[in-house]
Amino acid sequence: MPRKQLHLNAFLMSTGHHEASWRLPESHAEANSDLGHYKTLARIAERGLLDSLFLADGPVLMGDPGRRPAAKLEPTVLLTALAGVTERIGLIATASTSYNEPYNLARRFASLDHVSGGRAGWNIVTTAGADAARNFGLDDTPLHHDRYRRAAEFVEVSTKLWDSWADDAVVADKEAGVHALADRVRTIAHTGEFFRVDGPLNVQRPPQGYPLLVQAGSSEDGKDFAARYAEAVFTAQQTLEEGIAFYKDVKQRAAALGRNPDGIKILPGIVPVIGDTEAEALELDAELDRLIVPEYAKRQLAKTLKLDPSELHLDRELPENLPDEDEIEGAKSRYTLVVELARRERLTVRQLIGRLGGGRGHRTFAGTAEQVADTIERWYDSGAADGFNIMPAVLPSGLEVFVDRVVPILQERGLFRTEYTGTTLREHYGLPRPANRLFDTVDSDAGHTGIGLAGLVGVNAG
Repeated sequence: MPRKQLHLNAFLMSTGHHEASWRLPESHAEANSDLGHYKTLARIAERGLLDSLFLADGPVLMGDPGRRPAAKLEPTVLLTALAGVTERIGLIATASTSYNEPYNLARRFASLDHVSGGRAGWNIVTTAGADAARNFGLDDTPLHHDRYRRAAEFVEVSTKLWDSWADDAVVADKEAGVHALADRVRTIAHTGEFFRVDGPLNVQRPPQGYPLLVQAGSSEDGKDFAARYAEAVFTAQQTLEEGIAFYKDVKQRAAALGRNPDGIKILPGIVPVIGDTEAEALELDAELDRLIVPEYAKRQLAKTLKLDPSELHLDRELPENLPDEDEIEGAKSRYTLVVELARRERLTVRQLIGRLGGGRGHRTFAGTAEQVADTIERWYDSGAADGFNIMPAVLPSGLEVFVDRVVPILQERGLFRTEYTGTTLREHYGLPRPANRLFDTVDSDAGHTGIGLAGLVGVNAG
């Protein structure tokens, strides 16, 4: 029996995920705003037959612009451009439910899905941080639980909007003068705790039904949200044991909600630093760490830990008295990961910022292509992952070496595709096209009656 195959996503970040990657002589220091750079990366990832590529985002300047390239192009705009130079690879963008409205965002993702021929994905995030809040007239971040309640209703409204057009609504009958059947386009009449939206959407139903729904939070609220809505989960796990526990937890939560656990794909992040020999890979990793500016990195760490930078000393371990996770209102899971990593390995602040410099808490692995393939296979076979979020430390070279040297090993082991067999992102991930809740249920229960959404799903409060 052939082995079940894993899924690979390329997480693209300007010059690479290591914060000092832009300082290498070969790096393009202004790659973050260069469309040509991203076109090159997209073509490399598609040459490697990867399931998808992914762009992170946030409605705020991320980090210290003195430390690394911090500006970012808006991801759905950038992915629309990349759709024109690729044919099969999926295109996933981050968009916040905290600082968007469902109608506009549903329209953007429906448009991207149409433009790309069914390759769009939405990484759903609940943005934390007072700096982001102040960009939208708020004094501080809404409470963690409130952000997830809003996110749940946001997704419910978005899926209703995508369902507001039946798949057969457009008939384009020139002779009869009928472009779309009026009773196959419906209002959604949604009234809830956070949103009131009439609809219908002004874009017909996306080719995939819905874009692939992705989630990246690992807090308790985040895992509950993923179990209910996500079809792929990007996560940060440092050890195999933690990966297995997270994988089992999310799958069990999904099953408890009546979902097929195979319908949610878990993809931990890995930052592979690859050399011809292990020593060469370790030296490249060390070279990158030497290029970190400690004072910049210390300020960023202090921000994560909710401390004043003066409380951190480079050659000492973290202070004993740190805030409890319950006191953290933003990025709870990342806070816990960083603190546990430092405590478990008794790292000094200098050592910790070196460990975080490559992937901000994601697992960094330096070795040969064979060793990288071995660790991917071990996590996959141990039940810690359905695939991986590949986060090259340096771009484009790190992605090229992964595609040209690691992917062939995974293919030889029967772990990864040797050609694309589908055309949509959902097909790459082995996921079905969702039924239309506004039409398919009504049509099967009552015939083609034109019953409106209010009679079908009623009021939703998230």
